[in-house]
Amino acid sequence: MQLRLLTVTAVILVGALSIARADVWRWVDAQGVTHYSDEWVPGSVLVKTIKPHPEQTAARSSPTSSSSNRISAELAEQANSRAMQQDMAKARDSQCRAAKDRYFKAIESRRVFKEDKNGERQYLSDADADAYREQARKDVQDRCGGVPEWKPDQPIPEPQPIPEPKVKPVPATPP
Repeated sequence: MQLRLLTVTAVILVGALSIARADVWRWVDAQGVTHYSDEWVPGSVLVKTIKPHPEQTAARSSPTSSSSNRISAELAEQANSRAMQQDMAKARDSQCRAAKDRYFKAIESRRVFKEDKNGERQYLSDADADAYREQARKDVQDRCGGVPEWKPDQPIPEPQPIPEPKVKPVPATPP
């Protein structure tokens, strides 16, 4: 029984390590969403690779520097991981902000429109506008984890005028 458990554990561990050593590619789609994959996509950038760098292969032949190279490789791996997590967090935040903006614009507007290819407004029917608002609410729920509270009885704040900048006039140059 223990031999079988040990074998299964070894197979799972080897599989997990082989997955963790895959190349990682990053690309941004047409909507500005950052994606990561283990397969190359046109326009993608290599973020992490399993292939050794030339300076690492030459240094590996020296037994004294192998531990320092291993440590530097682990540090580089950790830095790549942190950078990828930060990119993903930024992408999630920007997607959340965009979804909230779209949702609030949809619920504050009396009429909802979409622009056609020529840039002209095509106003949606009431049923289509309600469906658009519901989809916007679901997008906020998916991307942000919750929908902010909106109270329809509160008036929409009036936009405040932008104050004129205080500029010191330049004196006229003497003739």
